[in-house]
Amino acid sequence: MDLSKQTNERKLYLCKCYFFAGFALLPFMWAVNAVWFAQQAFIVPEFQEQKQIRRYVILSAVGAIVSFLLYFSWIITFQHYRASWGEFGDDLSFVYPAGEA
Repeated sequence: MDLSKQTNERKLYLCKCYFFAGFALLPFMWAVNAVWFAQQAFIVPEFQEQKQIRRYVILSAVGAIVSFLLYFSWIITFQHYRASWGEFGDDLSFVYPAGEA
């Protein structure tokens, strides 16, 4: 979709929808929102809805960064300690390993 063909009200609506979609455990939506609307929020000449779009873009970027950090922290922790957690670590796995690494 070409944002230059959309009205400013429609841009704000789309930005808001992408932001709230991120709360459905979809941090990728926040990342897309931050990248897709960054130009509208910070570069183009000012328009009435730009302040709200800027707010959603900043919150989306922060949400994406924080959630990606949490996900990567969990992945690293799980990969590092799964074998030492014994049966609990195996229960969290989708593929049950044959032995310890």
